Amino acid sequence: MDEPVESTAHPKSVIEVRGFQKSYDGTVAVAGIDLDLAAGQILGLVGPNGAGKTTTLRAICGIIPPTRGRLLVAGHSIADDPVNAKRRLAYVPDDPRLFDTLTVCEHLEFMASAYNVPDLAMLGPTLLDQFELTPKRDTLAQELSRGMRQKVAICCAFLHDPLAILLDEPLTGLDPRGIREMKDAIRRRAEAGAGVIISSHLLSIVEDLCTHLFVLHRGRRVFTGPMHEARAMLGESAAGLSLEEIFFRLTEGEPPVVDGADGAPLVTEPGDGPPPPGAGARAP
Repeated sequence: MDEPVESTAHPKSVIEVRGFQKSYDGTVAVAGIDLDLAAGQILGLVGPNGAGKTTTLRAICGIIPPTRGRLLVAGHSIADDPVNAKRRLAYVPDDPRLFDTLTVCEHLEFMASAYNVPDLAMLGPTLLDQFELTPKRDTLAQELSRGMRQKVAICCAFLHDPLAILLDEPLTGLDPRGIREMKDAIRRRAEAGAGVIISSHLLSIVEDLCTHLFVLHRGRRVFTGPMHEARAMLGESAAGLSLEEIFFRLTEGEPPVVDGADGAPLVTEPGDGPPPPGAGARAP
């Protein structure tokens, strides 16, 4: 497996998270984490079930508000300047919800209108060809397979050329050809200057794609940095270990206490169902 190579051509930060904490009724789901994503980086966000991964992604996107902390997208606060922040990001959840009665092309037309994309006539066909969706361009979303729906969601996310791309289990439902194309598309986006966060339990994919790693355990950060530094932190005994083996070493036992955490009991993240009432936020 080839070692991912970090891009050094795009040093600008696209996501900055400082002291992010999320609590539900006084119970902490994520405890005071910092996270940085630079342009050109592909960050693997990993952790056991309930570690806080989906909560973190949803907060960065403005779907749920933070209890504490500051979250910036391309320098724009998701709390104070949500429209400009959201115009520069794209988020694809692990079970993307499409409009059942819209066709594939109508989804792209809707997104182009929402984000003021001027050149849909050129970008739309290019994305459909790239993800082998051209034969399905006039098919209703409700008639698509799980993998096809995933591809449509990715096309909609890529359409407005976001600076920050957040993907939760992006390879779900894809066949081997679709997985290869998705991986290539993610790499191309990073090479063009986007920062990408991938949350996945498929650690072999994370190891293959990502330049950086962020490990959450019970709502707390246990590691962040380039992939090779995770091995270095564990010492000589970690030389040659797979990411899966490193992951288990990092997430065994109690996570370290993070400065700023209030010591309240932790709770597993809400999962992929609807956010709490009133917590949703519309995309621009």
